[in-house]
Amino acid sequence: MKPAPDKSTWTPQQSAEYYGLPRWGQGHFCADDDGFVCVRPLGEDGPSIRIADVLAEAEAEHGLRPPLTIRVQDLLRRRVEMLNEAFRRAIEQEAYAGNYRGVFPIKVNQLREVVEEILDAGRAYDFGLEAGSKPELLIALSQLDRKGDLLICNGYKDMDYIRAALLGVRLGREVILVIEQFSEVDAIIKVTREMGVEPNIGFRVKLSAPGEGKWATSTGDNAKFGLTAAEIVAAAKKLKRAKMGHCLKLVHFHIGSQVPNILTIKKAVSEAARFYCEICKMGFALKYLDVGGGLGIDYDGSRTNFESSMNYSMGEYARDIVFNIKNVCEQAEIPVPDIISESGRALVAPHSILVIEAVDRIVKIPEEADKLTTKKKPHPLLADLIYILENRDNHGALERFHDAQQKKEEAANLFSLGYLDLATRAKADTLFWQICAKIQASLKAEGYVPEDLENLGALLAEQYVCNFSVFQSLLDHWALDQLFPIAPLQRLGEEPTIEATLVDITCDSDGKVSEFVDLEDVRHSLRLHPLGKDPYFLGIFLVGAYQDIMGDLHNLFGRVNEVHVFLEEDEEDGFYIEETIRGFSTDEVLNFIQHKGADLTRAMKKQIDTATRNDIVKPREGVRLLNLYTDMLAQKTYLRPGDNSKPIKKKSGG
Repeated sequence: MKPAPDKSTWTPQQSAEYYGLPRWGQGHFCADDDGFVCVRPLGEDGPSIRIADVLAEAEAEHGLRPPLTIRVQDLLRRRVEMLNEAFRRAIEQEAYAGNYRGVFPIKVNQLREVVEEILDAGRAYDFGLEAGSKPELLIALSQLDRKGDLLICNGYKDMDYIRAALLGVRLGREVILVIEQFSEVDAIIKVTREMGVEPNIGFRVKLSAPGEGKWATSTGDNAKFGLTAAEIVAAAKKLKRAKMGHCLKLVHFHIGSQVPNILTIKKAVSEAARFYCEICKMGFALKYLDVGGGLGIDYDGSRTNFESSMNYSMGEYARDIVFNIKNVCEQAEIPVPDIISESGRALVAPHSILVIEAVDRIVKIPEEADKLTTKKKPHPLLADLIYILENRDNHGALERFHDAQQKKEEAANLFSLGYLDLATRAKADTLFWQICAKIQASLKAEGYVPEDLENLGALLAEQYVCNFSVFQSLLDHWALDQLFPIAPLQRLGEEPTIEATLVDITCDSDGKVSEFVDLEDVRHSLRLHPLGKDPYFLGIFLVGAYQDIMGDLHNLFGRVNEVHVFLEEDEEDGFYIEETIRGFSTDEVLNFIQHKGADLTRAMKKQIDTATRNDIVKPREGVRLLNLYTDMLAQKTYLRPGDNSKPIKKKSGG
């Protein structure tokens, strides 16, 4: 392991490499020469926006501070174009006789602004929507307003769901009801006869090809959705008996979200194409093969089959799907289908950035450590620790660590038994961490780390307290160990020197981020800058998929502030904030759990009135106390770092 470069020679480009911006950023994120993180919505050759400038405008013009979600709408549009162009090129290269029509699965991000932007960007490509529930179906029906717009209907279906889907058919939309449970066949036949509307029908098949990654169980015999081979044959016969065989138009499969390995996708596509061909041979005039979701995001930039990465590009994904479908269909002498994909994560993840502020730090070695005094003649245990710290016997790192560990345990036992006072216990703990820090420094210089000391850096890491909730804004990290890239948004021209993990402001020990993306493995700490007088902001990137909707109100921390950013060449800083959404107030969050602010205020006023009558508080003080309470109800649920906190200012270049 090489020693860190001299601080005076540290550059923003070195920071960018350390935090992985060129790898996971895919040309959309970079560090500028002044040490600020920028977003480039149109890619490497397009204009860039300093994220710090967006924060400054959000506060100055709209009064919004972090925690804050920034949605870069032009980047969202760009991802839609990239996916459609990837399939267009693949179809052209393979001389494929069919077409591509993508749909966006609303479950990935149901926010109106996101759905509308995707549909607007996808109009030129006849891009559609996928719904997996009745509420999502109602959204889709209202948003798809052109004749022939494609709507894929997945998920569990009752009679009302089927009726709503057939409403779309009556309005001229191309609505396809995908049968995922065998019982849905009879339900669709019944509602079709009741309404006198012929549906388009699809079969979701259970593949034998195994999935891979965190969502591998989406396929296989124990999958939640899909028809077995026997059920497909039985369902096909039912449709023929009902004189609805001509309604069967689509074969669908899904092997899970964030598939990291392209080989998994190839196998699944080939097997699904075989199902398509065999059903065609049964006399059904199929039109579509829906390859579902699974197109990944390279969260760590390693381009591997690690579950937070992907060993293929969007172009490779499209080419392999087109090639394998064509190959199977040619062998079976069946005309190729039009291809549908349900890519959601790959479209929306990159456009959203969560900005949080580090407001405090928790350290192992307090700054006052040297001020901890002991008696002139130190306790023998302290003398032993001082001896280890000074390393007078020139022992190796591993031996020193084990010796120090033993003495720390002795100190804890003696304290518990009453043989050690608090001041001596405090000094013993401090000396232990000072020894660990010294060992860690020597290991960096030597470049060799014994196995027992591999986690020493993580043990010594400081904890940066950040004003957000993991459970509200990064639920997949807590629930699924999903990695997200994290980097400071400023000071990238300075060498980061503090090994740290992040903790949120919830009262839950799980409210932390202690695993970070790395090129070869997972880091258990991240190098950051010392906290100073100016606000220190961190960006958590690629969070546009699922995190907004799945957020949990743990500790009653609500949705964060949000701004929507567009490129604008006529503006001096190259962007403008088109729309803002304020985070939940305390009153709004309390209403979710049936605590109405007005009722709480009345109850508090009653207590204050009683205290006033009993001369516990004076009348004017009672009024002030009630105003304080009602003001708190109107405030956001997150911390305000300080009444005198500095405003965020736009930074000039140079």
